[in-house]
Amino acid sequence: MTETVQTSDKRKDKPKPRKRSGTAPKAKKPSRKEKPYPLLTFEEALQLPEAIQTHAGTHKIRRTTLFDHLNKSPTSGHSRALVTNSSKYGLTTGSYSAEHLVLTDDGNTVTSNETTPHDLTGAQFRLAIEGIEVFKKLHEKLTGNKLPSREVLIDMVDELGVEEKDRSQCVDIFISNAKYVGLLKVLSGAERVVPLDHVIEELQPVRRTHDVTPQEPRDSPPFDVEATMKADFSKTCFFIAPIGDDESEDRKHSDMILAAFLEQALEGSGLLVVRADKITEPGMITSQVIQYILKSKVVVADLSFHNPNVFYELAIRHMTGLPTVHIIRKDDKLPFDLKDFRTITIDTSDKYHLVASLDSYRSEIANFVRIAQEGGDGRNNPILAQNPTLKVSFS
Repeated sequence: MTETVQTSDKRKDKPKPRKRSGTAPKAKKPSRKEKPYPLLTFEEALQLPEAIQTHAGTHKIRRTTLFDHLNKSPTSGHSRALVTNSSKYGLTTGSYSAEHLVLTDDGNTVTSNETTPHDLTGAQFRLAIEGIEVFKKLHEKLTGNKLPSREVLIDMVDELGVEEKDRSQCVDIFISNAKYVGLLKVLSGAERVVPLDHVIEELQPVRRTHDVTPQEPRDSPPFDVEATMKADFSKTCFFIAPIGDDESEDRKHSDMILAAFLEQALEGSGLLVVRADKITEPGMITSQVIQYILKSKVVVADLSFHNPNVFYELAIRHMTGLPTVHIIRKDDKLPFDLKDFRTITIDTSDKYHLVASLDSYRSEIANFVRIAQEGGDGRNNPILAQNPTLKVSFS
């Protein structure tokens, strides 16, 4: 007999790999990182609490009812932004999907007509600066010093952890808020950041219209004829302005606003600023101007000097409901029909103040144009205020 020797197979001793049951769980989409600052200026966010104060006082109000009073859709992007940013500033409670909205104690303080200037300033500072960590740290770093250039401020918010794509907007909103509260003062020929105590001691009214100030004019860059002949209106900011004859006050004013103000404020925005006298394509000039008025992504209208052509062109733009920004010299009064609509007031009376305040004023222009493009002010004009359902289209 032959003896059989059994050998062990080492492979049989290994445990079989377990089969995975089902499919692998889907990776969760990364949640959107919340920005460390509100996306609207404090003044823009005030629209919501001021409306609550008018229609409900300290009581809660239905969100849909509130936006009916504002002639806005409660589900539009800008309406949601108003609710979200008003809450982020601590002005109101309730999200954009909440049934009711209500003022906070500080929200009531900054919107009540019974608030003293002292209490008003303190509440505005708490909400617009101190309550936003990045703004609070910027104010602490800058207090008592000259307001640095925009580039330096952008570096500062970089050090505070703001992402690169958000730094420019963060700086613009901080400057607008600081100016609204009264924390920017022209002292010894330079714009400086002052402490809250300084503002309260002066007891200056801080709820005011924008005082926007530019710089000495510079030569306007050469206009690109080819670009104009193939105008991309989706990237155009058309400047309606009183141009006047060469060497006239109107022309010098308009050149200053165009070169020192508008072009530099919108630098990097992707918008090409065009004024009527820069349109060099052949054809009837009036027809070309109207095309720019009707089709440009944004229109900035300078109401200074009460020029009739400007008001005629502005009325055409108002009918479209497209983004429009109004500006005017401080020495000129707003016409009755426009007095209730937000307008940037440009103080050109003191050239020293003009130059010292330039950076903050450019930021305000940038904010106004940004808000208009986001749908906040497009339909905010006398024509559509009276006819909110009016729709005008042009081929």
